[in-house]
Amino acid sequence: MPFRPASRASLVTVSLTALAVLGLGACDSGGSGTDTGSAASPGPSVIAPGEPGGANRTLSAQDAEEQRADDDSPNSADVDYARMMIQHHAQALTMTGLVPERAASEKLRRLAERIAASQEPEIDTMRGWLTEHGAKETGSGGAHDHAAMPGMATEAQLKDLRAARGKAFDQLFLTLMITHHQGAVTMATEVKAQGNNVRIEEMADDVVAQQTSEIARMREML
Repeated sequence: MPFRPASRASLVTVSLTALAVLGLGACDSGGSGTDTGSAASPGPSVIAPGEPGGANRTLSAQDAEEQRADDDSPNSADVDYARMMIQHHAQALTMTGLVPERAASEKLRRLAERIAASQEPEIDTMRGWLTEHGAKETGSGGAHDHAAMPGMATEAQLKDLRAARGKAFDQLFLTLMITHHQGAVTMATEVKAQGNNVRIEEMADDVVAQQTSEIARMREML
């Protein structure tokens, strides 16, 4: 079949169609670029506690993650956690030490033994961690205020616990120890968000797992 050149009208139609397609492509490309930019926007800021005695810093979520990956040097949140948890655990040991002569329930006696058996070595571990990192067990301001630590029993509550016997003791012990454990879980959760040291995070994970399980067991005993 002989070649026939296209008419001018046909060429104009093709040209206009091509320009329209290119224009649509440009619009699509611009829209896609905008979406990509939104997806790449930084996440929420993170307040990172500074070195012991230093000021806090505000970091992007990405910067905080990169810093943690590169350097797990303890910050003030890590040190405070170790110091406070030593005191927190010490009060739990005071409470469990009252059980043998006062409790009515053998099940409660076994629970108290498990709590003491786990928290005594944890105190030793945290003391060793503080020594390893050149931090004293108490800061320059002395021991932490018990009332400032979540879950701590007051002196009046401890006095009531010492005076109780039998089933009354069992109920009060369980009530106070559930609150005490909940406070420890709160502290551990906070240091996981604010701290920087991997070892402290591991210890906090252990506290959350173990004490959450014990809370459930104690609630069943009430």
